[in-house]
Amino acid sequence: MTLDTRQTTLDSLNAQIVACRRCPRLVDWREQVAREKRRAYRDWNYWGKPVPGFGDLQARLVAVGLAPGAHGSNRTGRMFTGDASGEFLYAALYRAGFASQPDSQNRGDGLILKDSYITAVCRCVPPGNKPIPDEMRNCQPYMVREIEIIQPKLIVALGRIAFDALLRLFCLPPDSLPFSHGSIFSLPASSFIFQPSSLLCSFHPSRQNTQTGRLTAGMFDDVWVKARQLLDGTL
Repeated sequence: MTLDTRQTTLDSLNAQIVACRRCPRLVDWREQVAREKRRAYRDWNYWGKPVPGFGDLQARLVAVGLAPGAHGSNRTGRMFTGDASGEFLYAALYRAGFASQPDSQNRGDGLILKDSYITAVCRCVPPGNKPIPDEMRNCQPYMVREIEIIQPKLIVALGRIAFDALLRLFCLPPDSLPFSHGSIFSLPASSFIFQPSSLLCSFHPSRQNTQTGRLTAGMFDDVWVKARQLLDGTL
């Protein structure tokens, strides 16, 4: 697939994602959050729609998160943009050379991802940050298509929910691979990815994990160092 064809195909997919209304509970919640807003963002015009993936069309690495944050991506319209999880993630990506700047506040802030692409299991903010199984299944075809277009060499699962979703994606039995921070696994061949690929695990950079010390900056940096080594063939 040429770069122009990849761009056109991804643009078409993103239009489908943004227009999606498959999950009534999520549609109601994302739009309620966008109407009511948080006081700190009362002057913002919230995105309030499903959030498409974002990044380098020629990326060798795809990172998979859980879902948009209520006042982060659901407000800004870009993955991991405008909240604490994104601040932690983009700072680490910048240190590892996968991002052009260490922070991300809005879609027009000039951030460019390098050799990396970010997506999520669920494209709409879920109540309580907990999508239900049917909602994740409804979103699964979007992630399959993104991976098919990007053809990454490495997929990074940000959290257990993303990890489990990727097992389903690759038709692996639940708990067939043990989730642990920093673990690396080989992924089987599939109908949507045409080259050998690997799966790298990380705790999600949620405030709950980073503020309790379950995930430190050093631990997160180690993940992206491993990612770089895997891509470069030195690990």
